[in-house]
Amino acid sequence: MAPNRFYKEVSVGDAGGLHRILLDGKPVKTPSRAILALPFSALAHAIAEEWRAQEATIKPQSMLLTKLANTAIDRVASNPASVREQLLGFAKSDVVCYRAESPADLLQRQVYTWDPLLAWARQRFGVSLRTASGFSFIEQDEASIRALADALEGHEAFVLAGLYSAAALLGSLVISLALFERTLSPEDAYAAASVDKIYQAERWGWDPLEIAKADAERAELNQISRFLDLLRK
Repeated sequence: MAPNRFYKEVSVGDAGGLHRILLDGKPVKTPSRAILALPFSALAHAIAEEWRAQEATIKPQSMLLTKLANTAIDRVASNPASVREQLLGFAKSDVVCYRAESPADLLQRQVYTWDPLLAWARQRFGVSLRTASGFSFIEQDEASIRALADALEGHEAFVLAGLYSAAALLGSLVISLALFERTLSPEDAYAAASVDKIYQAERWGWDPLEIAKADAERAELNQISRFLDLLRK
C-alpha cells in the first residue's frame, strides 16, 4: 500500500557543497538511512520536483531519479569497484556481439545497427569486441575488457548507478556508454537493444503485454538518460 504524503513543502538546502532534499525543512533519507545529499544542483532540483509532484499518496515508481540517487549513495559509493566489475560483465556478453545465423534479413539488420556501435567503441575506447553467430559464448579479448575498465574507472558513483541501470535494461554496456555520451538518444538506444524483438514482432505481430512492457521500459530509459544528463549540469 502506498504511503500517504506526509509533508507540505519541498525545498533544496545547501550544506558543505552538497544539495539536500528537504521535506518541511527536514532532510530526506535514503533506504539505508543516509541523508540524500547530492553533489549536483540540477539533479537535486529535479528530484525535489519528483517529491512535489506526489499527490495524496507517494508513488515510488514515479520517482526514478530519487531511486537512482539512493542507489548511488547506498550501494555504489561504498563499493564502486564491484559495480564496475558488474558493468564489465555486460560487456562480456553484450547483445551487440551476438548475431543470428538466420534468417538473412535479421542478420543484415543486426549488422546495420550494431556494427557502427562497435566501430564507435573501437574509436572512442580502443575496444575491439568480437562477434559470433549462434548461441555459443564469446570470449572477449582481455585488452578490450581492460580498455573498458579504464573507461569506467573515471566515473563516480552517480554515473555508475545510471550506467548500471541502463545496461541492465538494455543488456549492453556498449549501448549504455553510447547513451551516456549522447551518441544515441534514448529512443535509438532502446531500438538498438531491441533489434531481435522488433524483428519478431514485425513478423508475428505485437502482443499487447509486450507493447505495455516496451512502453514502460522506454519511459524508464528516458528517465535514466535524464539522470545521466543532469550529472553534467
